Amino acid sequence: MSISGLFRFPAPLTRLCRVPQGLGLWEKLTLLSPRIAATVVQMAGKKDCPALLPLDENELEEQFVKGHGPGGQATNKTSNCVVLKHIPSGIVVKCHQTRSVDHNRKLARKILQEKVDVFYNGENSPVYKEKREAAKKKQDRKKRAKETLEKKKLLKQLWESSKNSTEKNH
Repeated sequence: MSISGLFRFPAPLTRLCRVPQGLGLWEKLTLLSPRIAATVVQMAGKKDCPALLPLDENELEEQFVKGHGPGGQATNKTSNCVVLKHIPSGIVVKCHQTRSVDHNRKLARKILQEKVDVFYNGENSPVYKEKREAAKKKQDRKKRAKETLEKKKLLKQLWESSKNSTEKNH
């Protein structure tokens, strides 16, 4: 049997997934049986961080709806917007970031997996922890910027006062 003959099986039996080079390990597709697939996503750059909860394809409800937003006829008349619902939790994700249906499906699953993990694990979720760390870093940056601005104002006032005192003396 040739290699091209391997891919002529019905769609539920085979699934090809290409990962762009340079991204590292973002997504790993594990086939449990011909009809059930669970996606495990590892967070990039976090080797010690546990993987997110896997999604069971039987618990997902997928729809394709017409796009929205800028782009005219190319987006508004094609059904490339993916609406993905996780039935047990009731979480719904709508993804229309690209014109490719396959890419939108992958992105929707990744986003849904993160939301489901936060839903079930709460504050123990790696996604929640990462968002909290990012918010703290942003707050620290704002604080440092405010302190720097205050220092500049103080320096300007000192310079103005020293300039005025030297002019009065002469």
